[in-house]
Amino acid sequence: MTDIRTGRPATLAPNGMVTCPNSLASAAGVDMLRAGGSAIDAAIAASAVLSVLYPHMTSVGGDAFWLIHDAKTKQVRYLDGGGRAAQGGTIAAFAKLGLGEVPYRGVLPATLTVPGAVASWTEAHAAYGRLALARCLESATGYARDGFPVTARMAYWRGLAESELAKSPEAAAIFLKPDRVLRNPDLARTLDAISRDGWSGFYEGDVARELVRWSEANGGFFTLADLKAQTARWERPLVGTYRDVTIYETPAPTQGFAVLEMLNLLEPFDLKDKPFLGPDYVHLMVQAKQLAYHDRDRHLADPRFADVPMERLLSKKYADERRALMDPARAIPWDKIPSYGSLAGDTVYIAAVDKEGNAASLIHSLYGGFGAAVVGGRTGVVLQNRSAYFSLDPNNPNHVEPGKTPLHTLIASLAFRNEKLWAAVGCMGADGQPQIHLQTYLAMIDHGRDIQEALETPRFLSGRFALGESRDTLHMEGRFPPATIAEMKRRGHLVNQWGDWNELAGHAHGIVVDPESGLRIGGSDPRSDGAAIGY
Repeated sequence: MTDIRTGRPATLAPNGMVTCPNSLASAAGVDMLRAGGSAIDAAIAASAVLSVLYPHMTSVGGDAFWLIHDAKTKQVRYLDGGGRAAQGGTIAAFAKLGLGEVPYRGVLPATLTVPGAVASWTEAHAAYGRLALARCLESATGYARDGFPVTARMAYWRGLAESELAKSPEAAAIFLKPDRVLRNPDLARTLDAISRDGWSGFYEGDVARELVRWSEANGGFFTLADLKAQTARWERPLVGTYRDVTIYETPAPTQGFAVLEMLNLLEPFDLKDKPFLGPDYVHLMVQAKQLAYHDRDRHLADPRFADVPMERLLSKKYADERRALMDPARAIPWDKIPSYGSLAGDTVYIAAVDKEGNAASLIHSLYGGFGAAVVGGRTGVVLQNRSAYFSLDPNNPNHVEPGKTPLHTLIASLAFRNEKLWAAVGCMGADGQPQIHLQTYLAMIDHGRDIQEALETPRFLSGRFALGESRDTLHMEGRFPPATIAEMKRRGHLVNQWGDWNELAGHAHGIVVDPESGLRIGGSDPRSDGAAIGY
């Protein structure tokens, strides 16, 4: 008999695979692969279905960032689907409203930045799609038109956001019904428009006019010109190494560099020789997080508007300098870290690998649960509140400016061994995302866990989840060894012990390609409603 170290086995398949936080979305993606579609077609299909079935986590009205591996050219390309601030989005505009910060909910954050996800879908599809866009959106359109199941998780998050959703008549009409099956016919019509007309079906035409009508009627920011200006952009991904693995992450304005900086800081400690989930193993990861996040909060912003010293932040030499601050015996205090930001946030991650070895690593989000908690008129589209991450301090590199993308917690990754695709890994979790990437990769690289075991490993997240909580708080799932939790407290960490499983620890998913057999090995986080499905 084999030892059972996980609640479910990893999914194995010889041809293609999709994994994400809802099984129906994974199935829709695999339908594309079976029909001869590419990994990009599959990722779009899954992303669109999640935009219907998982409205508390993502939406057509959110942002998306991609890493795409082209098996033929062996290139990794990065696609930036971050929404840009409206021309009316200025510090002065908020000052006239008497506001010292961007609100977390409501029409202002909903319309301060333009949704970027649809532009990323159409751009990725134009470059790598094999099936018609309408085919990729068919399942999502059907669920929106005919109805979709309300899972227990969605019902929980809906309950948390109920008072905010009730303030939006359009949102309340869709989401606050007691039905077990919900319908969103307006969203079905929006998806039909995108299926028919691609980019212009969302950013021009009837959908755009309705979004702007609603915005203007409610004192929002964006205009038809702002929507028309939104495009997705191809840029260079970040790349780093840890032992024999080359890891790609999404660049600024996302926080992907924090993963690579943490790996640089930790590499000389030989964590493979530390007991798995032991106090040294956890303590050193938390120390690395503190340093990398200090750099993140100091420097990260849209590189088109701010000087982000990325080359220095990613260098091994810089890690050598910063490592001197790490204390193996005591926790590093957080008192020099800027106080804005929190770990609360909701996102979906999709990994897809097709028969030819092309891969999509896609992160797609609204930011907060149900985003800004508003629906844009008769479009059926839940709008994001990502712009709440903007600062109104003109000296902050992440301050709001027209055309600027806010700091994004969204990140996606791809990893290679011997120049061959090895893994696609990503997660939801806002500020926690780099920490989850780190824990997942180290479990696989240094301790030989398979992808499912790595995703089910007890997880910690360092930082605050709520106002009033210390930024030094270390949240730990209760499945950590008791001796580890006790030693972390002794070393000065402010431990908040969760239950054995906590959804706030994030939904992580991944696919590994076995280097010998080529089998796709998929994992899905039991903290979500997801599944890894292959064929």
